[in-house]
Amino acid sequence: MDGTVRTMSSSILLPLADVVAILVLALALYWPRHRRLDLTMAYLAINVGVLGVSIALSSTSVNAGLGLGLFGVLAIIRLRSCELDQHEVAYYFSSLALAVIGGLGASMGWGAIVLMGAIVAVLAVVDAPVFARRYRSQSILIDRAIADEAALRARVEQICGGRVVSLTTRNIDLVDDTTLVDAHYVVSSRRRADRMTSSFDRGASPIAESPWSPASVSSVQPQAAPSHGSSEVPQGANRLA
Repeated sequence: MDGTVRTMSSSILLPLADVVAILVLALALYWPRHRRLDLTMAYLAINVGVLGVSIALSSTSVNAGLGLGLFGVLAIIRLRSCELDQHEVAYYFSSLALAVIGGLGASMGWGAIVLMGAIVAVLAVVDAPVFARRYRSQSILIDRAIADEAALRARVEQICGGRVVSLTTRNIDLVDDTTLVDAHYVVSSRRRADRMTSSFDRGASPIAESPWSPASVSSVQPQAAPSHGSSEVPQGANRLA
């Protein structure tokens, strides 16, 4: 009797824990940091859907292979819909893992809740802005074919204004004289400060920079018509000219 009550309480507690975990993951971690509404909705919907499928599988006599196969099919469908960055893939599989644990982890007891908390905590730490504040990754198309790695690294550092950590050459086109590279670099503190200062200066006085501001318009003085000797150019001829 006690075992039945414990099983029923786990079957109710784990889905509630999954709902809390996915709300924290999607609304408290992903949305404030990345601001993508489409993926936030996708994480919530996928988690709830996989949770329902996992609960249904746990109440029927199916083997683990069918559940893992369904898990793989859902992953393939979602990943083939659009291209995702690596941090978005991490959030996606975390939402799937939370749903599977919430639906099939009744036998684990409190260990399932601890595992859910560990997944959320790991993403909260590794995706913190303090770690990725100065690190950047870009695909750069350079308007010159550079085969020498040292020269290519120096050119990329000049473009990015930082120290290149990893550099991968994707394509060197000798016909169009271009080089395509994937660069991972660290932005220097001075470069970040210069960018922030320049962006602040550009946004501080947009009217003064506008060519149509009252100050710039009033400063334009009309030019006198060119004179040819002692004769004056008629007003109508000036307008035609």
